[in-house]
Amino acid sequence: MREKCGIFATLSENAPKKAYYALLALQHRGQESAGISVWRNRIRTLAGKGLVSEVFRDGELTKMKSDLAIAHVRYSTSGSLNETQPLETECCGMRIAVAHNGTLTNFKLLRGRYEKLGVKFHHSVDSELLGISFLWNLNETGDEFEAMKAVFEEVKGAYSVAFLFEEEILVARDPLGFRPLSYGFFNGHYFASEDSALRLFVDESDGGEIRDVKPGEVFLLSENGVESRVLAKESHRHCVFEYIYFARPDSVLDGTSVYVARVRMGKELARESPVDGDVVIAVPDSGRAAALGFSQESGIPYAEGLIKNRYIGRTFITPSQFNRELKVKLKLSPVNEVVSGRRVVLVDDSIVRGTTMKRIVEMLRKAGAKEVHVRIASPPIRYPCYMGIDIPNRHELIAAFGGVEKVKKAVGADSLAYLSVEGLIRAVGRRDLCLACLTGEYPEWAFRFYRIFP
Repeated sequence: MREKCGIFATLSENAPKKAYYALLALQHRGQESAGISVWRNRIRTLAGKGLVSEVFRDGELTKMKSDLAIAHVRYSTSGSLNETQPLETECCGMRIAVAHNGTLTNFKLLRGRYEKLGVKFHHSVDSELLGISFLWNLNETGDEFEAMKAVFEEVKGAYSVAFLFEEEILVARDPLGFRPLSYGFFNGHYFASEDSALRLFVDESDGGEIRDVKPGEVFLLSENGVESRVLAKESHRHCVFEYIYFARPDSVLDGTSVYVARVRMGKELARESPVDGDVVIAVPDSGRAAALGFSQESGIPYAEGLIKNRYIGRTFITPSQFNRELKVKLKLSPVNEVVSGRRVVLVDDSIVRGTTMKRIVEMLRKAGAKEVHVRIASPPIRYPCYMGIDIPNRHELIAAFGGVEKVKKAVGADSLAYLSVEGLIRAVGRRDLCLACLTGEYPEWAFRFYRIFP
């Protein structure tokens, strides 16, 4: 399961280089491609497939001198692998670059309506629709904020987005705030999918400020400065898996520390599903904070029982079973001295298909573990996501059909338990969460198709 992408935007000196460093901090949100667009008499974009360090070279960034830049790291959930972002498109005689995190639920319907009006689309990815909708409505209204208000009314789904056009940047977060977005000010203005990327440039101890962009809030950046307005108000639905897995532990999302939430998930899990064990270990890295919480609450000592290889780079996903097994072995290896002869409590953030967990359990048994008790710091994933998270279809989700006992047998654990939905809510500390992949209850607002055209 993967996040779709991460975005960045800035009005500041040396904007392209700052965008580069911000993308390095957001690399965990997408590893397939990266791109930076700047304004220098026109839109200029440098993008390519690969990691941030593979796409950009210092000389190329130096040539992209500008005070305005938007940037993007991508893991695709729609479109082709060649459609890197920021993507450029045009409508009504204007050109725009778009950096988008999320998924649009009425993309096909709305694209068809615009095509009937004679608009030509140049990309297959849904992000282009945001740029087309904005330019169309900007041409109609002549005002950037009114145009974005119309986009909010037309386009449904999840979108934190940055537009670069006509010596301006517009940054917006959809009215439900599905995907995270933060704003920082310190000798410039900065926006990023996670505030951890903003701390590279914003010194809060010296007068800088960092805050969340409110759902439905829009910022306009230009040589005249920065203006912001909240244009839409809906019941918020923040993605719960940002707290469980996607975001960096040092990020704070909508006022909640990701690290603290994950530790509390482990503590709630230990209270709900205690087990007799000798050592608590984590599936690194995402399970580490929850494992620490489980250890603190249960009193079972924590140890590093699985070591992650950080130097193998990206691995190619192939259908070969041999290669799937090899991939697990390349990434993780057990510490025999920690697990041999012991009752191991193995903590992870989630189970998707179950194949990786099965390999890890087998690995621990071969290393001499006496028992392996699996504890998952989130409820079972039973439903697909339509808001920008790449979740397999229901038939591929191991927990979609059948109970916990079925999953336990499939992964080969001595026992298995998940955190409850209520336990998860207590751990995160808020109820305005999108839990659709766990409960099947999708936010109605995101699927209401109204005001598409009069």
